[in-house]
Amino acid sequence: WDEYWPDRLYNHDGCDPDGIVVLGHVQGPHGQELVEMNRRVAESDLTIYVNLNFVPMNGGHKSMAVGLCGYESLKAHHTPHSIVQSNSFMDPPRSFIAHSFRRQGDLIEGALKVFHIETVLNNRAFDGPLGFLTKNEDDFTESDRLKLQAMKWTLDKLPFAARREIFMRTPGAYEMIACYAGACDPTHERTVAKLNEQNCVEVDGPADILLFGIPYISPYNVNSKALNPLLVQVMGLGYFYHMYRHQPILRDGGVLILTHPCSDRFDPVHHPSYIEFFNRILTETTDSYTIEKKYQDELAYNPSYIEMYRRGNAYHGSHPCFMWYWGQRGREKASRVIAVGADNATVPAIMGWETAGSIAEAIAMARGTMGRSAQMSMLHHPPYMISDVM
Repeated sequence: WDEYWPDRLYNHDGCDPDGIVVLGHVQGPHGQELVEMNRRVAESDLTIYVNLNFVPMNGGHKSMAVGLCGYESLKAHHTPHSIVQSNSFMDPPRSFIAHSFRRQGDLIEGALKVFHIETVLNNRAFDGPLGFLTKNEDDFTESDRLKLQAMKWTLDKLPFAARREIFMRTPGAYEMIACYAGACDPTHERTVAKLNEQNCVEVDGPADILLFGIPYISPYNVNSKALNPLLVQVMGLGYFYHMYRHQPILRDGGVLILTHPCSDRFDPVHHPSYIEFFNRILTETTDSYTIEKKYQDELAYNPSYIEMYRRGNAYHGSHPCFMWYWGQRGREKASRVIAVGADNATVPAIMGWETAGSIAEAIAMARGTMGRSAQMSMLHHPPYMISDVM
């Protein structure tokens, strides 16, 4: 680290006016889209892009077009319209936003020399003494049940900060199961095929009621003080709702039940603009299309947020907008969202959710909408999976 940082080892800075160049424009559904690129990459003879892939949404043209661009490029495809038109983020041919990445990615790959290396990881979130957490509870041994009871009893006695520290210090058991390299498209095709071979599970028909738990971790809160409400929302209505191929696991108009405390906790170092977004903007409007037009640029160009992004450890000022949009398809397609285990009623209400004191109560509420004979599916995480809905 000391030998290479900060001159040869550093993060991409999407707000550096001297570090971003314009490669050109592409025609998008709503007009011309600016294609920006990191200057160091654009001026290099060869870029070697190494990517870690958990799900099909990772990698491919997203690597360069999203990972190394500026805000003006990003906001062309991170829109409520793109999200709603994406019939699963995890099924690239049906993902409108994946096609948006490709538009910009084709220009980038044509202008620059890029060698892609994509690695595929297994989905083993836990092993060793915690390996039982990846099992279906019906398959628990007596030892597994005792360990779960002991773990729950201990965690219930600890303060929030201590629990959080334990969670963040528990390493994942992931291992590399494949590595492909070459040009963008053929490399990513092999990657997606390997991911689907591991993760896809056949499921009978769309459910009337979908139930799943939200974990303590997401792609956007590693080592943060909490999984804040917006990230709970993006995990539920964004990622887990979209964990399918072919057709949605929750039918249109169905009821989504999720479990999470939904605590009013934010990390002011990592997510400063989230605090303003949740407490000011969402209390004025929850409409993504209004937020995009009225508030997004305000947060993106806020000088304080830019400084915290560039000099500190904060996400970009516009990031909470994109996280809210990420759940837009789920919001539009589900008739109700019911949170179980929330430690307050205010946070779910701000996001337009209802609350229930137990799973049984939530199911009864859902059957009140979908009928007594409603079919229900539960996504068991971990391990994470993608439903092939038949």
